[in-house]
Amino acid sequence: MQVDFYQLEARPVEQALPRIAERLLDAGARLLVVADDEAMVERLDAALWAYREDAFLPHAIAGRDVDAVQPVLLSPAVDAANGARNIALADGLWRDEALDFDRVFYLFDGETVDGARAAWRALGGREAMERRFWKQDEHGKWSQVG
Repeated sequence: MQVDFYQLEARPVEQALPRIAERLLDAGARLLVVADDEAMVERLDAALWAYREDAFLPHAIAGRDVDAVQPVLLSPAVDAANGARNIALADGLWRDEALDFDRVFYLFDGETVDGARAAWRALGGREAMERRFWKQDEHGKWSQVG
């Protein structure tokens, strides 16, 4: 299992998440996006609709459409009703239920960095666990630093 830690500095989650979703969709994968805050879910929904001028990223908010057919499902809970094997924890809060997925994208900012540090330490001793740490530069480009 792989957990990718994304430290948001130059750009907010609304700009970082669509790029991750696009790469997964291009690979034929599905994604569950979890955020406990309804306002954040609405912002992420808008960001996925407006990601590119020539196209949108197909998605839905859980419970508002047929969840099972959605390539990207936005939800307040860890419930992969769309069959996703990838999960993005978009609100900076770690959830152990994410470990049931093949890959975790854990996005956090300065306000949630302490929780990310605790999760990094807690996952360090687990067998078959690959942790990666990604950081943004001032232009929003991601670099793997750990």
